[in-house]
Amino acid sequence: MLQVYFRENVERHGMMENETINYKIRSAYALMRKSEKKVADYVLENELACSKISLEKLSKRSNVSQPTVVRFVKALGYDSFKEFRYNLLEEITERDKEKRTGNVLQNYSIEPGEAMKFIPAKVIASSVETLENMLKSISCDEFTQIVKMISKAKKIVICAVENSTAVAKDLMTKLLYLGYDCRFDEDYYIQHVMAGALTPEDVMIGISYSGQSKDTVDIMKAAKKARAQTIAITNFEKSRIAKWSDAVLCSSQKQWMYGECIFSRSSQMVINDMIYAGLVADNYDSCTQNLDKNSEIIQNRGYDM
Repeated sequence: MLQVYFRENVERHGMMENETINYKIRSAYALMRKSEKKVADYVLENELACSKISLEKLSKRSNVSQPTVVRFVKALGYDSFKEFRYNLLEEITERDKEKRTGNVLQNYSIEPGEAMKFIPAKVIASSVETLENMLKSISCDEFTQIVKMISKAKKIVICAVENSTAVAKDLMTKLLYLGYDCRFDEDYYIQHVMAGALTPEDVMIGISYSGQSKDTVDIMKAAKKARAQTIAITNFEKSRIAKWSDAVLCSSQKQWMYGECIFSRSSQMVINDMIYAGLVADNYDSCTQNLDKNSEIIQNRGYDM
């Protein structure tokens, strides 16, 4: 089944040489056999070790047979375990290189006395690159699952703090315009109260760039305790918030030291647009009717052009 998935993916979207091993594994994880998931889990948690490990050791540490490991790497598109290991090491080396030469702001540097005329072009170019790289982190299966979860939800609550509140407000507005019962309050305590009142028919969406925000993670825990469905929008798949999420949308897999709030916000706003477009496509008649109705409500709130 896994090999069929990747073969169909190549037929639909072309070769996958630009996709990272992490992305390939994550996008196909749900289709893997139980034994293959053991290998996947070990590789995701121990990338550096797996780039140097032998086939025999990986099979032992994953508690599976060697043929299972070989089947796993071939399903990902590699002819041999050696090729898989070489590509993994190459990806890790490239990431380390980026960290060592990391710029002050994501993908570009600002120097003292920087000429103002260059800054707009640098920011735009960096934003475009960030959004293009984000495609590597978006799982089509995960995205489809999230659209279905929101579409069927009786009530949607969003939790977020600090810089992520701008993203939360934007998503709430979009969902309200489409006719969904969506709520967001900036007060952490109110968010916690709303989480505790959720039901299995409801959805909690947690937004956190780092995925490590204690307030947001705690609210997601409360939502899970209430047996609600949970969705995380974050930058890192393996962050703490992901542990309490049924589905995760990642804007990237990279960490930036300075200025990350600028680019995390822009990429997460694009994720909001993806969700919006996905919901319209999934429920076209209903969503467009609600958009028309809500447009009539606000049409007199602006001056004529």
